[in-house]
Formats: sequence, C-alpha cells, structure tokens
Amino acid sequence: MADEQNLDTPVTDENLAPEAAAGGDLAARVQALEEQLAAAQDQSLRVAADLQNVRRRAEQDVEKAHKFALEKFANDLLPVVDSLERGLELSSNSDESIKAVREGMELTLKLLLDTLKRYQIEAVDPHGQPFNPEHHQAMAMEESTHVEPNSVLKVFQKGYLLNGRLMRPAMVVVSKAPANVPPSIDEQA
Repeated sequence: MADEQNLDTPVTDENLAPEAAAGGDLAARVQALEEQLAAAQDQSLRVAADLQNVRRRAEQDVEKAHKFALEKFANDLLPVVDSLERGLELSSNSDESIKAVREGMELTLKLLLDTLKRYQIEAVDPHGQPFNPEHHQAMAMEESTHVEPNSVLKVFQKGYLLNGRLMRPAMVVVSKAPANVPPSIDEQA
C-alpha cells in the first residue's frame, strides 16, 4: 500500500528523496574531491622531483669530493716541484762535482711528476701558445716582432690543472706588438 501511495503522490521538490535532493550537493562535493586529488597528485610529483634533484646533487657532490679531494695536498706539493725545476735550471750539466746531486734531483722530479700525473694533475706550460686568461696570469707584457701579439713569451711559473679544473694559473710574460711599427693595411680599413 505504501507503494500505491507513492505512485499517487505528485512529484515535487518537497517530496524528493533526501539522496536525490542532495544530487547538486553531491556533484559539488565530487568536484571538490577531484580538485583535492589533482592537487595531491601534483604535490606528489613535485616531491618526487625534489627528491630526485636532491639525490642527483648529492651524487654530484660525492663525485666532486672524490675528484678534488687531493687539491689542497697537491697545492702544497707544487712549490716542491717548482724548487726542483729551478734547482735543475740553475745547476750546470757539465759540473762533475754536482752531477750525482743533479741526477738525484732529476729522478726525484720525474717521480713526483709521474705521481701527480697518476692523480690527474696536469702541468700548464703555455710557452709559445696564445694567452688564455682562464689558465694564465699575465705578469708583464713585452714587445716582440718574432711572435704574434697576445702570445706567451716566457713562463715564470707553470700552472696546474686537477681533473681539468685550474689549481694554479701559469705566471707568464705576454707579447705585444711593437709601438713603432706602422699599422698594416687591414688595421687602416
């Protein structure tokens, strides 16, 4: 009987079942939940990307620490290399009284340079090369007609690279064009 009564009753907003009346409310709630889900997914992706960036940065830091851990120690050894090279430059090959000392210095220098090379420490000896401000430090400029302007004429002190990164720049004398030479045709144009 109750079913018959329901069929005879006209359908109006007041007679709707509570679930049907809440249909508009339900759609708004579904919309709000979908927006929250999208925001949570976006936040989850961002957190995952941040975590990946942190992991990559940490790996790079560890790699750099391994590559450049010897930098301070190597910098402390470079004056020893410089002293041995200067000692060999200043000693004479023909002097028999220091021949044994000179040979010992040469062997020690070779051993030290081989060890530095084994740990990816390379000398920068730019004699005759174009001046490179990233690897060379100009100590003076000197006029020269024998080499191109901006070329390294002399090397006071070699520079060094550790795994391609500059440890110490080479101290050099750089050539410049003589002041009394008339400008060439190209420069006048």
